[in-house]
Amino acid sequence: MNETSCVPLVELSRGSIVESFHSGCVAVVDAAGNLRAALGDPHYVTFLRSSSKPFQILPLLENGGAEAFHLTDREIALMCASHSGTDEHLAAILALQEKVGVRESDLLCGTHPVFHQPTQEALMRRGESPTPNRHNCSGKHTGFLAQAVLSGFSKAEYINPAHPVQQRVLQTFAEMVNYPAEKVVIGIDGCSAPVFAVPLYHAAWGLARLADPRGLPEKRAQACRRVTRAMAAEPFMVAGPDRFDTLAMEAGQGKFICKAGAEGYQAIAVMPGALSENSPALGIVFKVADGDPSGRARPVIAAEILRQLGLLGEDDLRTRLANVAARPLTNWRGLEIGEIRPVFRLNLQWG
Repeated sequence: MNETSCVPLVELSRGSIVESFHSGCVAVVDAAGNLRAALGDPHYVTFLRSSSKPFQILPLLENGGAEAFHLTDREIALMCASHSGTDEHLAAILALQEKVGVRESDLLCGTHPVFHQPTQEALMRRGESPTPNRHNCSGKHTGFLAQAVLSGFSKAEYINPAHPVQQRVLQTFAEMVNYPAEKVVIGIDGCSAPVFAVPLYHAAWGLARLADPRGLPEKRAQACRRVTRAMAAEPFMVAGPDRFDTLAMEAGQGKFICKAGAEGYQAIAVMPGALSENSPALGIVFKVADGDPSGRARPVIAAEILRQLGLLGEDDLRTRLANVAARPLTNWRGLEIGEIRPVFRLNLQWG
């Protein structure tokens, strides 16, 4: 990502001086493939990271997995999640694995410290270490294993890009984003599963089609509807306490779904009719150029996009999302010393 492809999106002030800023690119596309708005280069190619999870579950659902395993919205949302590893998430993962007929030892995602700090501290007090089921991607990995079980594929090496589960996932993803599978750049994510890079425009197009799957084959359209319904109905499963995706979807009440990815990526799918009576579905993606290592910029950008679209109100930003949207900055003594704020304007084209 070079300087000419990006525009400033967020700035941080100290007193009267802008001390630093985050740049990036944004693409807004409808389900017909029309680019409705852009900031920076909408064709910049980058990895979706975990923002691709709602696409990666589609083969399981369109091949009858929801019926075969009696999946609930809660479990489908969990398979789309980067969850916080709370006890509630753990209980849901164990119940899902019982239905699918797999075990924690089958997971190839590895381990990391639990995202939810109080849960991590409770584990430490008990002398316990996080296990793979507490990994933020354990739902996605259980979903991959469910695809293998459903189709009679080997569970071994289910994350190998050559495994039939991953080949099916890649083909489905490519079809959803209208991009040739052979041109999708394949990388390896932090959880060791394949991860996809495509232009922002195509990722946004895929999200719009996820929100409005009319015209897709009926089984795929039904799978898309199950994903958006589940994520909207169970936002806690998608992320967790005090995290943007959960807070925003709770406030949005079904008007949109959102899914963050690492390195400053964010995906949002706006449902048809959410902006006005006949408004189209929209896919929105953005990438923060510096990867947003502290995680401070991405929620501010996403909240501002949703505010400008009228999908989040000022009350939502002052209350539910007060700690992740634009806000004053304080020092260790609690003194207000500056502000983190968005510095962009989306100009949606409806013609």
